Amino acid sequence: MTDSAFRADGNDVLLRVRVQPRASREAVVGEAEGRLRVALTAPPVEGAANDALRRFLAARLGVARGRVTLEAGEKSREKTVRVAGLSETAVRDALGL
Repeated sequence: MTDSAFRADGNDVLLRVRVQPRASREAVVGEAEGRLRVALTAPPVEGAANDALRRFLAARLGVARGRVTLEAGEKSREKTVRVAGLSETAVRDALGL
């Protein structure tokens, strides 16, 4: 991937994400070091943070949760997420970046 946290892949967008679990609130913290930084209240156990990330991104992007899938990083803070059917511009706008 490039230095950007966002990459178009056909009709989808791949997001490089760094998750901060057990945060006090859920929010997009910003973009740094080629990754979208996301704070989540969920703990990093038994996939809770992964589920929270999918729910959070789907809600922020206004898409069904099934259109947000984890491509890589299931057990890591650094993840790659696929958002189906949205352009990179639409994703950036929805996330306020």
